[in-house]
Amino acid sequence: MKSEFVSVVSHQLRSPLSNLRWAIELLMSGRTDSVTGKQLEYLEILKENSARMSELVSDLLIVSRIETAKIPFKKQEFVLEDLIKKLIQDFGPFARASNVEIKFEPEKDLPKVFSDPHQIRLAIENLLDNAIRYIKEKGQVEIKLRKQDENFYFEVKDAGVGIPQKDQKYIFQKFFRSENVMRYQTQGSGLGLHIVKAIIERAGGKIGFQSREGVGSTFWFTLPMKPR
Repeated sequence: MKSEFVSVVSHQLRSPLSNLRWAIELLMSGRTDSVTGKQLEYLEILKENSARMSELVSDLLIVSRIETAKIPFKKQEFVLEDLIKKLIQDFGPFARASNVEIKFEPEKDLPKVFSDPHQIRLAIENLLDNAIRYIKEKGQVEIKLRKQDENFYFEVKDAGVGIPQKDQKYIFQKFFRSENVMRYQTQGSGLGLHIVKAIIERAGGKIGFQSREGVGSTFWFTLPMKPR
């Protein structure tokens, strides 16, 4: 009942938030009236916060749909290496703006994956976004893909702020964000890693991480090679 309530409320919030964002962008454009420097500053704050609200609503909707099985897991064969390469390309502008280099090392001649490409993409997207976002000044993100026993093994390693030891047991909980992350990056719903874990477990895989504060983090997951 709680998940269903969250789903309904999140869905209902989407339209007013979209209208708010449209109105802010119209005001900022100056098409309705001239905008002073101070007014523009306040409108920027409104725009940023409406974007954060939209992100939170979107993540809440995904979580509630996963928990109530409203998102069907549509399995099909696809090339995981190609999916990752496309994501790296999509993240290119964000990575360059953050002075981050993305390095991808796939094992050769990997078979196709039998899973839901859209949900696996969402999981990797969240991990890659975090890896880039929490690198300060300049750094590198390393992505690996290989076979491990009867599984695919995916890994993304960053040289970011890392996760304090005392916070690590909470990292996959809903809405949790470690204190050091919040010092560096105020944006984020605290739902991304919870979504990733839910997707990977639905796919029949496992997820884990290693992290040291001030050194960086490595997140990994496995996917079964054979259909289950």
